[in-house]
Formats: sequence, C-alpha cells, structure tokens
Amino acid sequence: MKTKGLFLTALFISFLCSAQSIEKFSVDSGGASATAGELEILYTIGEVAVQELSVGNIKISEGFINGGMKIRIDPRLFLQGPLLNPVSAGLMNDDLRQNAYIPTTSPYPDAATCNASVFNVVGSNAIVDWVWIELRAANDNQKLINGKSALLQRDGDVVAMDGFSNVIMTAAPTTYYVVVKHRNHLGAMSAATIAINETSPTVVDFTNSGFSTYGLNAQVVLGSGVTALWTGNTNNTNYIRFSGANNDSNAIKDYILSDPANGFGSVTFSSSGYLNTDLNLNGIAKFSGSGNDSNLIKDNVLAHPSNGFGTPTFTIQATVPPQN
Repeated sequence: MKTKGLFLTALFISFLCSAQSIEKFSVDSGGASATAGELEILYTIGEVAVQELSVGNIKISEGFINGGMKIRIDPRLFLQGPLLNPVSAGLMNDDLRQNAYIPTTSPYPDAATCNASVFNVVGSNAIVDWVWIELRAANDNQKLINGKSALLQRDGDVVAMDGFSNVIMTAAPTTYYVVVKHRNHLGAMSAATIAINETSPTVVDFTNSGFSTYGLNAQVVLGSGVTALWTGNTNNTNYIRFSGANNDSNAIKDYILSDPANGFGSVTFSSSGYLNTDLNLNGIAKFSGSGNDSNLIKDNVLAHPSNGFGTPTFTIQATVPPQN
C-alpha cells in the first residue's frame, strides 16, 4: 500500500509540473480481500479510489469493487411465534402485514428501507417481518464480516428489499458462518462454514431439522418436524427468561401498564402495534388472559430439552457467539 501511495503521489506531482492530463486506466485487474484484526480491506489493483464501505467493523474498498465481491445467499428460516397456530399448514401467519404494522424501515442496525408495495403481496410469499442476516469469519465465528436486513416470507424464504429477489451481500466469495436473527426470537448460526459465491444463490435452510446449527438446541423443533427460532426474547438480550431478574414476562407487563391507551392500568389490557412484546406476531401484546404472550415464554422454558427438572426459573440461552 505504501509503494502504491508513493507512486500515485509522484504521478500527481508530475501532473502539476507538466500540466499534462493523466487518463484513468487499470494496470492490473487483480484484487482480493484481506483482514488484520478488526480491519477488512476489499481491493482491486490499478483503479482510482471510488468507494468506501463501513458496516459494523471498518471496511475499505480501494478501486472498483468487482462482481466477485457481491455474493448471493438464499437463507430460509421459520419464526416459532407465527407458526404456533398457523392459518395455513406450513406457512407462518402474516397478521402484522395484514394489519399494516410492519414498518418500511428495518428495525436493525442498517435501517434499510423498502417500498410499502412489497407488503401488498398475499399468499405464501407474503411478508411476515424483517429479519437480520450475518456473515461471520471462517477463522473466527465472533467476527462479523457483514450484516444486512432482509424480509421474511410466510414460506420461510428470506428475500431482498423488493420482496422477491435473493439477498446480495458485499463480501468476498469464500466460506462463512451464517447467522439469522429476529427482534424477539433467539438467533441461530450454522454449525459449520458454508461456501457462498457470486454466481448462484447458496441455500442455507434453517427450517430443515437436518441442518446443523451451532450450540445445543439452538432452535425449537415444532410438531410438524421443522425447526424454528425460539420466541420469547422481549428484552433484546441473549436469553429467554420467564421468572427471576430481568425476565421477559415482566417486560410484557411493564409495557402493558405503561401503554397510554391503558387508561385503567389493567394487566389484562391488550396493546396493539409493531411490538417486541408481541411474541406470536399477531399485532397484539398481552400479559394475562386468554392467548397471552407470557404463557408462550413459560411454555418454551418448561419444554426446553435442557430443562431437565422442568423448572420455571430455567433460562434459555442464545447459542450465537457474541461479537468480539
């Protein structure tokens, strides 16, 4: 990098002195990616600097990013909440979409946006909610290479902002750990690295019970045999807890009681909207009474395979390694 910098500086000085124009051209079509600590560099040799990207960790591009730095991925996942009482077998419910609660701006770090028209699609390709996709480094599954918002369809397909295309991520074509997350479900990560390239979308199917995920019981196995992300994470933490300190059930109660529409301060009140406390994604958050969300937390805690004693104080821990 230093040698090239001196070379470009010399050319620039020569240009000033001779008043001659220098045409842009590529002296080499080579390029690659490299990492050093938290720094990832995507570069091509011989092009003028035209773009800089920053997502999560620092990423710098020198020259034009070629097609090889854009990879295609086809994640598939289910959320437990909207599959607990499905209107159509094998399809998640899309109550949030039907009630026009899904925002056009993603709730995740990149604040990606989509056109409201994507929520007009009905049937198996209807949008259920926003999700977050991550690529983690093959040599360090705590190192985030890239993260991106995407849209989840009722049949489990994860698609781009237009509501139907494959997700394209800025990264070199190589192997990665793939992570899927949702705002009130626990995320999951592939147990092994997966080769992803720029030509054909790589299927990463978290709905398949035969797909290996990182950690023990990373997903819940539903009665139909498919796997889904555990619902119940109302606190945006790395666990699901029914009772004890900072439990998710109390987060629902606190929200219900503080809702301005709950004039009588009743614990049986139902709050409506796009809420983290709405665990089955039906657009309604309830702490007590019929069909309440607190019971979803309790049921998951009691039925978790690692809760050998069936205690309500058991904590379901996230299995995705924290970012370093």
